This record gives sequence, C-alpha cells and structure tokens, in this order.
Amino acid sequence: MTTDAPRAAFIDPPDDRAVARPGLTGLVSDVISRVRGGDLGSLPVIVGLILIWIVFQCLNPNFLSSTNLVNLTMQSAAVGTISIGVVLVLLLGELDLSVGSVSGLAAAILAVGFVQLALPLPLVIAAALASGALAGLMYGLLRTAFGVPSFIITLAGLLGFLGLQLGVLGQTGSINIPFDSWIVQFGQQWFLPAWASYVLLLVGVGLFAWNELAHAVRRREAGLTATSTRVIVARSAGLVVALGVATWYLNLSRGVGVMFAVFLGLVVVMHFMLTRTRWGRSVYAVGGNVEAARRAGIRVNRVYISVFVLCSVFAALGGVMAAARLAAANQGSGGGDTNLNAIAAAVIGGTSLFGGRGSAFSAVLGILVIMSITSGLNILNLDSSVRYVTTGAVLLLAVVIDSLSRRSRAASGRA
Repeated sequence: MTTDAPRAAFIDPPDDRAVARPGLTGLVSDVISRVRGGDLGSLPVIVGLILIWIVFQCLNPNFLSSTNLVNLTMQSAAVGTISIGVVLVLLLGELDLSVGSVSGLAAAILAVGFVQLALPLPLVIAAALASGALAGLMYGLLRTAFGVPSFIITLAGLLGFLGLQLGVLGQTGSINIPFDSWIVQFGQQWFLPAWASYVLLLVGVGLFAWNELAHAVRRREAGLTATSTRVIVARSAGLVVALGVATWYLNLSRGVGVMFAVFLGLVVVMHFMLTRTRWGRSVYAVGGNVEAARRAGIRVNRVYISVFVLCSVFAALGGVMAAARLAAANQGSGGGDTNLNAIAAAVIGGTSLFGGRGSAFSAVLGILVIMSITSGLNILNLDSSVRYVTTGAVLLLAVVIDSLSRRSRAASGRA
C-alpha cells in the first residue's frame, strides 16, 4: 500500500532544490540561497582544491605544469574508480572497509591468470570483476538477511579477502605484468588524441545539459520549483570553458590519459544512474529515510544488495587499473593507504556520512584533492608523515563542514 505523498518526496534526489531565476543574477542568487540554507554542495571542496593548488604553486612553480597535472590525473584514476563505489555505499548511510582488499584480490587474479596461467586478458579481467561482484553480493545478503552492521561485515571482508589475495599470489608474492601487454599500455601509455579529448568534453557537457533540462522539466510537471533554462545554459557554458581550458593545458604535455577518461566516463554514467533512474532515486530515498522509503513501496533490500555489489565491482575494477598502472601485482596491492584514500576521497568530495546526500562527482573532486596533496608534498620532498597528517586534517574538515551544513539545513527546515 503506497500513497502519493511519499512518492512525491522521492521524485528527485533531495539535494536539488533550485528556484527558477533568470540569467547570471539568478545563478548567483541560486548559489547564495543554497549556501544560506546549508546546501553547500561541491563549493567547499572546489574552493579547497583551488587553495591547495595556489599554495603548492607558490612553493614550487612546477606543481601546476602540464606534465605534473597529467601525472596527477593518471595517478587518480585507480583509487578514484574505487571511490565511486564508496560514494554509493555512503549514500545509503553505510560503509565498506574492504574496498582495498577487494581491489588487491582483483589485481592478484589479473596477474596470476594472465602471467602464470596464460589465460586471455578479457577472461581474466572478467574473473577479477566477478570476484568483486561475489564479495558485494555476500555483503548485501548478510546485511539484509541478518541485519549485521556493514562496518562489521566489511571489516571481516577486509581480513578475509586480504588472506585470499596472499593465497592467490602464493609463494611468489609479486608478479610483473609484461609491459607490451595492452592492459599495461592502457594504464601507462595510452592517451587520447587532442581532437578526441575535445569531442568527449563536448559530449559530456551536452549530456550534462540534457540531463539538467530534463530534470527541470520533470520537476515543473510535478509542481516543484526548478532551475531555469538560462541558469542551466550558463552552467553548461561555464563547464565548457573551464574544462576546455583544462583539456587544452593537459594537451600541452601528453594529454588526457585513456584510463583517466574511462574513470570520468564511469562517473558520468553513475551520475546519470543516480539522477535519472528509479534505482538512483531509490538509493537517495533509502539513505535519507529507510522506513519512509519502505512505506513508499521501495524494495529496500534490493537497493542494499545492488549498491554493495556495485561498490565491490568498482573496487575490483580499481584494482585492475592499479595493477595496469604499476605493471605488477604484489602482496601490497590494495594495501597501504588505498582503502583510506578511497573512503576519504568520497567524503572530502562532498558525500555525506549520514546518507542521502552526495554525487558521483564527489569521487572526482575528492581524489583530485588527495592526489594534489600527495603530488605537492612529493615535489617539495617532504616526508610521507606530513601527507598523512595533512590528508587527515582535510578529511576532518570535510566531515565538520558536512555536519554543520546538515545542522543548518535542519534549522532552516524548522524555520
């Protein structure tokens, strides 16, 4: 039994409350009204990223060189892909602590299957992704059937899949992947031609504009306030200019890496899935209020299972990308700070720890912040301890901002 009221609440993701105002003035007014209402969106992380770049550029003029930025984007792809899955889990108000171990297991399967067993690469990659899907399916079933907190389930998975990774690698411990294989070329040497990078940019922004326009039409038909067409056009034009300049600058060096382009493509696809499908709206609804979502007729258990499966598949894919980037898989694959960076990137990028608020683009912004800090400190020849402290401070600041904005939204709602 469902009612119209609960269904209306889940027509769109809860973080889109724009009011129709014309022109550039409307765009500025829209941003100001969102900030006053506690809906900060990506503004804090964008400002923070700009400040980080300014500081490191002042300390070392090579930081913003096109060569260093190309390296930064390539280093971001693998962990950024893992972070996409973390964003999905956080939208439900859950947490997956095992993404690093799952990625390490996938890297081990890739290396052993391709190098030692001489199996075809597509088959090995499919097996690596299947291992991630099975891990996520296990998490989802345990979460829905027994109500075990995801923190405990995935903590057990972290240990279990680390053991499986070591078992798959066996006595060797480290396996090098041939440099002439296409998977390593994909991770290190393949870059888009300049014309292709601009075409993809225009296609991406075009899809964004179409999605926003369709979104606005849907809200107007539902009797809700919506972003005006002029504001959407202004946003899209701004994106074309900003991304066009960035693409041009990267093309001064090696250009846009194919692996980074794949990462961005995955983000765009997941953004579409979250904002334009019933499944995506269900994810936001469950993360916002699971009981209200259940009463509205949403199959909550299916949402949980699908999200955990996707999270682990993205973790496995990120592990494959990392192995391609390093041309090797070893006992340290997926270890170290991989797990923490993937989770931190999602939170720093603007996804709420409390569930129901965030975007697939959080993975892009968050991983760029983390990798910018890493790259800047490496250029300055500072110890890794400084990097950990700095990243931890940025993560804590992101959580504090999220908590304050949540409190501000609650206060404005009561008003």
